[in-house]
Amino acid sequence: MAVMPTKCPACGGETRVRALQCPECGTEVQGDFPLSRLAQLSGEHLTFLDAFLRCRGSLKEVGAQLGISYPTARNRLDAMLSALGYAEARDTRTDRLEILMRLKSGEITTNEALNLLQGGLDND
Repeated sequence: MAVMPTKCPACGGETRVRALQCPECGTEVQGDFPLSRLAQLSGEHLTFLDAFLRCRGSLKEVGAQLGISYPTARNRLDAMLSALGYAEARDTRTDRLEILMRLKSGEITTNEALNLLQGGLDND
């Protein structure tokens, strides 16, 4: 999925849209248009959002469609919400239970579980 670049390749600044053009008649509108929050999502987040919407919000179905576990789907939803600025404090007890469930199912190793429980990032 092609994603509009949101960062300048030279300086890393935020990009903005300066012109829109109709491919049928050639009419062009120029201005300074900020990108929407959704336009600023990464390709991975957009792929997840597409699956989430097609599955009508069922993380179980999203996981099956993307070939990931339910806890990983939930983590990706949380990451996408955070990227959109909707981050809420997560229940650390729930997070710990999810990590232990992933360990029990063999999805992650003991060392990975320890790293996650000690506050490491999940790079699934």
